[in-house]
Amino acid sequence: MIVSPLQLSKRGVLGMNQRNADYVMRYNPRRLFPLVDDKLRTKQLAIQAGIAVPDLYAVIEINHQLKKLDELLAPHPRVVIKPAHGSGGNGILVITDKLGHHYKTASGDLISLNAVRHYISNILSGMYSLGGLPDQAFLEYCVQFDPVFDGVSFKGVPDIRVIILKGVPVAAMIRLPTSMSGGKANLHQGAVGVGIDLTTGLTLGGVIGNLPIDTHPDTYAKVAGMQIPHWDDILHMAVRCADTVGLGYLGVDIVLDKVLGPLMLELNARPGLNVQIANQHGLLTQLQKIEKIASLPKDITERVQLARNLAAE
Repeated sequence: MIVSPLQLSKRGVLGMNQRNADYVMRYNPRRLFPLVDDKLRTKQLAIQAGIAVPDLYAVIEINHQLKKLDELLAPHPRVVIKPAHGSGGNGILVITDKLGHHYKTASGDLISLNAVRHYISNILSGMYSLGGLPDQAFLEYCVQFDPVFDGVSFKGVPDIRVIILKGVPVAAMIRLPTSMSGGKANLHQGAVGVGIDLTTGLTLGGVIGNLPIDTHPDTYAKVAGMQIPHWDDILHMAVRCADTVGLGYLGVDIVLDKVLGPLMLELNARPGLNVQIANQHGLLTQLQKIEKIASLPKDITERVQLARNLAAE
């Protein structure tokens, strides 16, 4: 069902300015931003807290290390290369196989070792980093997504975004890669956003941009009515991530590996607002419900249950 802007407004849609002023600036101390803006640091904090993440294979800090790139890649025919300070999914290169002297990317292209070197060199130069500052690149485990998503993903790995306020889940969606997004779970590049019922873990309708859809544009499979596996574990992991970094308003991105289960991918102190479009429902009402609670539970399980209760109202 298509919902008009007026209807969305009545449903408590949170705008960018209000998000920044009332939630990001209010609940996220500036001194804590580096804990999530630096993906390597985030990964290290998660490991220390016992939160499952994709394995880290190598860190590349200077161009000189690229001389031995073939040695770094040799044990890992499937690998993800990321900038430590990238944002919005920019700068991520997913290699799914090695074919002779070339590497196959998630989108199906074949690139040479020198092309991979050049790509990483661009990362180091700051091409994809926040503010364009010199960066680091790191190589990590390439997630093998849960087979439940076989029919609704184009080549890449879907991920789940959970919005947290004061340690309580507020909303969630799953982002499904498409041919338009080049196999990446990036809504700005054309991935499908699908809302998730917090109480059950069942998917709702989907959107591409602002256009509601019922089926995946590449596979034509229905996107609504899927049961997200490990849903309770996902909500608990999202809350643990928020507790670990101490940010009050947070986006937690989680992937589902078919062998390893839920893995924390990254955290975002300024989560986008597309989750509202994906769910066809605004965030503001749920956020305000949480803000009105004078004393929130300290126990994670109790906070997860509180989120379910609020969502069911």
